[in-house]
Parts: sequence; structure tokens; C-alpha cells
Amino acid sequence: MSTITRRALVVSAVGLATGAFLAPAEAATGSVALHIASAGFIFGVTGGSGTLTFGGRQYPLSIGGISAGALIGVSATDLIGTASYLHAPGDIAGVYSAVGAGMSVAGGRSAAQLSNARGVVLRLRGRQVGFSFSIDLSGMIISLA
Repeated sequence: MSTITRRALVVSAVGLATGAFLAPAEAATGSVALHIASAGFIFGVTGGSGTLTFGGRQYPLSIGGISAGALIGVSATDLIGTASYLHAPGDIAGVYSAVGAGMSVAGGRSAAQLSNARGVVLRLRGRQVGFSFSIDLSGMIISLA
């Protein structure tokens, strides 16, 4: 075997061994619990708090946002669900968006699927209390508290 062939084999073996240790981190799923209050007439304001449970630890969340569209009413919503495609707890932070049209009246059920720029997808369900009718594009902002 020539020197060039041996070097090529050694370089290939080192590259393969290194690649085995540098596999990309797998995305994981966490659970979320959110309490959101909103109020408005045409323009709405949303705020709240929540908890992300990820990797056996709990992280407090802060929620805010503004929506524009046909929003009339006041409501509070308690949501639970999952946060998918997380690599680290900080991935949950960001602006979430969804196009929605819905109506809830005193004790209505809510469901939503939202995503942020980091690719995190929230799948939420819960109960809404109050009266709210909206057809809007919303921007919910979640940050680690």
C-alpha cells in the first residue's frame, strides 16, 4: 500500500469517527401550561404567564402581544399542550403567529396551533371564559421570565 493510500484511509477513518460523535442534537417535546387574558375593541392586548416543562425542569414564561382585526370583548384562557421541536428551553422564546377565526362564549373550548421563527410548534387546548369574537392575525410573544 502506498503512503498516499494509507494517508487517505487514515483521514477517512478519522472523519467517520468524528462524524459519529458530532451527530446533530435531536429536537424534543416539552409541555406547556399558559394563562392568557385578552381585551380589546378593534385592537386587542394580550398578557399572561405560564410554565414550560422541559428536560425534567420547569421554566416560567411571560406572555404578551397585540392583535389587530375585528376583536371585540374580554376573555381569559387557560391552555395546556405541547411545545415541539425544542433543542433548548430558550427556543420557546419568540413571536408566535397563526391565522384564526373563532368565537367563544362563556366557557367555550379553545384550540390553537402556533409556531415561531425557530420552528417551535405549540399545540394548545383549553377553556376560555368570557366573551370574545375575533377574526384576526395575532402575534403572541413568549419569553422566559
